Amino acid sequence: MSTGITERFGRILDRKNSAAVRSGRDPQDVTLMAVTKTHTPDEINEAIAAGATDIGENRVQELLEKYDRVSPVRWHLIGHLQTNKVKNIIDKVVMIHSVDSVRLAREIDKRAGAAGKCMDILIEINSAMEETKSGIAAGDLRTVTEEITSECSNVRIRGIMCIPPIAVCPEDARPYFKEARELFEMMKTWDFPADRFCPDTLSMGMSGDFEVAIEEGSTIVRVGSSIFGPRNYR
Repeated sequence: MSTGITERFGRILDRKNSAAVRSGRDPQDVTLMAVTKTHTPDEINEAIAAGATDIGENRVQELLEKYDRVSPVRWHLIGHLQTNKVKNIIDKVVMIHSVDSVRLAREIDKRAGAAGKCMDILIEINSAMEETKSGIAAGDLRTVTEEITSECSNVRIRGIMCIPPIAVCPEDARPYFKEARELFEMMKTWDFPADRFCPDTLSMGMSGDFEVAIEEGSTIVRVGSSIFGPRNYR
C-alpha cells in the first residue's frame, strides 16, 4: 500500500506517547483510537496492521458496511446515535461514546438486555452548549447519571466524552478539556452501583488538539485525518 497510513499512525502514536510522558502519565493509560469516517476497509485494515486496536466510527450505516470487511478490532460508536438504530450496532461495538439523553440510554439498555450483554457507554458533554452539537449540559451530568444508573441494568457508565468548539489554536481547547477533567474527577466521587457505574474513561482530543487533551487527562484520543488523511466525502 502507498497511502502512508502506516507511517502516519506511527508518528501519531509517538506523539501520543510523548504527550503522556510529558504529563507524568503512563502512555499505556491513553488509547489512540483511529477514527474512520468516510475511509475504506482497506485503509482501516492498514491502520490495524500498523497497531490500531480501537476504531471509532461516526455513522451506524458506515460501521455496518465496513464491519465484516475489517480485521478483528474493537469498534466504538462515537457519532450521534438515533434510538431506532441502536439495535443495528448493539452486538458490534464495545462502547458507545455519544449518549446524550436518558431516552437513548433506555433504548441501549433494552437492546443490550435482549442481546444478553452489558453495554459500556460514555455521557456526551456539550462543552460550549453549541446548538449544532449534541450532548448534555455539564450541570445536568449528576441528574442524568442518577437516572441512567437507577433505570438501566444492562448499561454501564464508564465516563464522559466531550468535543470542544473548533479552534485554530490547540490551546483554545484547553479550558474545555480542563472542565471535562474536573467533571470526570467529580464523577469518581459519586456512589452508584459498581455494575452500572465505573468512571474510568475520559474521551477527548482529536487530530488538532489531542496532545493538549492528554495533558489535561484524556484516556482516549480520537484521531482521524492525521492518520488517514483528508476525508473523501463520496
